[in-house]
Amino acid sequence: MTNTSQTPKEQLLDAALMHVAFDGWSEATFKAAVSDTGMDPTVARAVCPRGAVDLAVAYHKRGDQQMIDRMKGENMTEMKFSAKVAAMVRFRLEAATDKEAVRRGTTLFALPQYAPEGAKLVWGTADAIWAALGDTSEDVNWYTKRATLSAVYSSTVLFWLGDDSIDHQATWDFLDRRIEDVMRIEKTKAKVRENPLLKRVFAGPERVLSNIRAPRSTRESDLPGGWTAPR
Repeated sequence: MTNTSQTPKEQLLDAALMHVAFDGWSEATFKAAVSDTGMDPTVARAVCPRGAVDLAVAYHKRGDQQMIDRMKGENMTEMKFSAKVAAMVRFRLEAATDKEAVRRGTTLFALPQYAPEGAKLVWGTADAIWAALGDTSEDVNWYTKRATLSAVYSSTVLFWLGDDSIDHQATWDFLDRRIEDVMRIEKTKAKVRENPLLKRVFAGPERVLSNIRAPRSTRESDLPGGWTAPR
């Protein structure tokens, strides 16, 4: 029975999840979802012009929101920052209760025509994590943080998909190792900045990178960021 408190897209998504394991995020799944909800096909196509592809995107974004909602109910004040990042990635994976839907989504967004959108979704997850944890960086670090976390998240998802350990403990151990790798890189960068000789060597590149700015307005929302002209 359709939940009338949901939006049409949410209704279609819930119905589609019953078929994704068999037909993937395909046209067959979309048509089955439309039939199951009793929705007018014209309305369904208006809501999801690309059919199941739009539902796959909605499924990913739903997981991001569930991650944020869970974080709000957790006490993370005493945790180290690296542990907070690891916890957020874990929350995100645990929000995906249907592993087959994720597996099928990974396959879909690996296709050349959808790969850019898949990368954008992963970037969005990383951005949501950093924003939720209070990241205030406005320079090139805004990008490096999200790029690094995107790589951590992507590799962890792939490991998780093949993990059959009890309570996915192997996945959480893998995630901890990846976070440790990131922290090791950050420590190395700090040492480079503290070294007088290396600091002079990298002074030029750092001056150029300092002009890169994170997106700040709706005008820049569809762009990769901004550039401040050197003074």
